[in-house]
Amino acid sequence: MRPPLPADRPAPRETRPAVGVAVVGIGAFAREHLTALAALPGADVRWVVGHDLARTRALAALVPGARATTRLDDALADDAVSAVDVVTATPTHAPDTIAAGEAGKHVQVEKPAALSLPQLDAMVAATEGRGTTLVVGQTVRFQPAVTALAAAARRGEIGTPRLAHISWYTGHAWPGGWRGWQLDPELSGGHPVHNGTHIMDAATWLLDDEPVEVFARGFRTFSPEMESPDSFHVQLRTASGALATLELCYALRSRGELVRRVVLVGTEGTLAHSTTEEDGLHSDATTAPPVSVEGALGLQLAHWLDVVRGDAAQVVTTVQVRAALATALAAQRSLLSGRRERVADVPGYAEPLPAEVVA
Repeated sequence: MRPPLPADRPAPRETRPAVGVAVVGIGAFAREHLTALAALPGADVRWVVGHDLARTRALAALVPGARATTRLDDALADDAVSAVDVVTATPTHAPDTIAAGEAGKHVQVEKPAALSLPQLDAMVAATEGRGTTLVVGQTVRFQPAVTALAAAARRGEIGTPRLAHISWYTGHAWPGGWRGWQLDPELSGGHPVHNGTHIMDAATWLLDDEPVEVFARGFRTFSPEMESPDSFHVQLRTASGALATLELCYALRSRGELVRRVVLVGTEGTLAHSTTEEDGLHSDATTAPPVSVEGALGLQLAHWLDVVRGDAAQVVTTVQVRAALATALAAQRSLLSGRRERVADVPGYAEPLPAEVVA
């Protein structure tokens, strides 16, 4: 049976008990998580954990009642905390998730979940292997336009999906906007892993098939001196022979600017969406997000709380997370080799998951 779509919602959350949450991380995205959690009636944010106490206290102050600490063990020792939201730099995802899982907590971890499949499998063993859950923040699935495309495809409106084309252009902070760890492929996995996991997951989810081979080319659009390219193209082939063409560019000149186009072609029709067809607010000071992506993080976190309570099956499954991460790792290998790379050749991908995880 396929996992549910994000729109498959249980009863209103106001009638169910709040989930005690600890948020690990004090960066910009951790702030977004805290803000989104604070708006959810089902979340009780009890701790914020960070390496800098002053910054951690400043973020904790955004949520009444939340306490600040530099020690993850403080939050894990709190019996009222049943769920941990890991929103840190990628190199710390595995140790933080494993510690939380071994303490009996449910975990959500931001993408990419890990820098290797053995790391991811250790995280799964520490959570799902001990009777809790592990949810990976593949936020794109919760963006309204992508959810609608997937729902239409699952209803059979276009027959069997055979071709996908996703163009994703955004303004991030190039040149010079990322921190050192994000630019270092040893720490970030490279751009296809750091940001590309989103687009790899979206493509394989929409095609509803297993990825088998990728070919990637990178471009240093405005930052030729940087080791990590700001843009890349990927050709992705699936087990049934379906093809995805993926473009990811973080080089638009204005931060917050976004242009996205998704086309899904099936044996009996075509589905498509483009942000250029949406009305939007633009000024020199700000760019409002298009309606097609707005509110996705809140939907993702609400779903996570439903999973923790046992009220919902996971939209993003462990098998799918492994496939998306392996595809992104293969794309990074292709960038370096200049050749097509098989997903099965990524270390650890061919190892079978335990039966209880696959189920």
